[in-house]
Amino acid sequence: MNAELSSGTTQWLVVGLGNPGPDYARNRHNVGQMVVDEVASRLGAPFKSHRAHAMVASGRLGSVLDPTRLELAKPLSFMNLSGGPVAALMKYFKLDVSRLIVVHDELDIPFDTLRLKVGGGHGGHNGIRDIAAALGTSDFARVRVGIGRPPGRQPAADFVLHDFSSAERSALPNLISDAADAVEQVAIEGLAAAQLRFHTAG
Repeated sequence: MNAELSSGTTQWLVVGLGNPGPDYARNRHNVGQMVVDEVASRLGAPFKSHRAHAMVASGRLGSVLDPTRLELAKPLSFMNLSGGPVAALMKYFKLDVSRLIVVHDELDIPFDTLRLKVGGGHGGHNGIRDIAAALGTSDFARVRVGIGRPPGRQPAADFVLHDFSSAERSALPNLISDAADAVEQVAIEGLAAAQLRFHTAG
């Protein structure tokens, strides 16, 4: 499928994963949606309800001569049913999987750390699992926002459905800002350039 608009503008679908509703909005599991909210705020792009069972905002990056269009989406389904809305949006915008960026929380990465990749397994993340199943491929770009492992014997499922701790909240704005930068850099310069910047030591 052609990922270019008729004007020559490059188009991407950027999906922030999370659970719907105010009860989940500040949970660790919803950090992907927090990042997409930050990108939308930078672009001055309001979210509107879309028939694909998602909230969608549209904005442009880059220069007038070489613009990049971002379709920013937050599925209205629960996390483990993210695949349906994502597949519907890909079909609606007529985009290939190479023009999909999924932003999500990652237990296996320390808090306040980003990792970017294309493809690979789901690592137990039910949102990624469902998207891969719905698309029939896992070969999409991912901005993985580290939330770290739960302390002690706390179950991971309980940990991700709680808000960030007070100590984490002080660092969270910078983490979200960095992740939004990563999304923009992937869309404009490509994954390799973004990895060089964000895959820092430590």
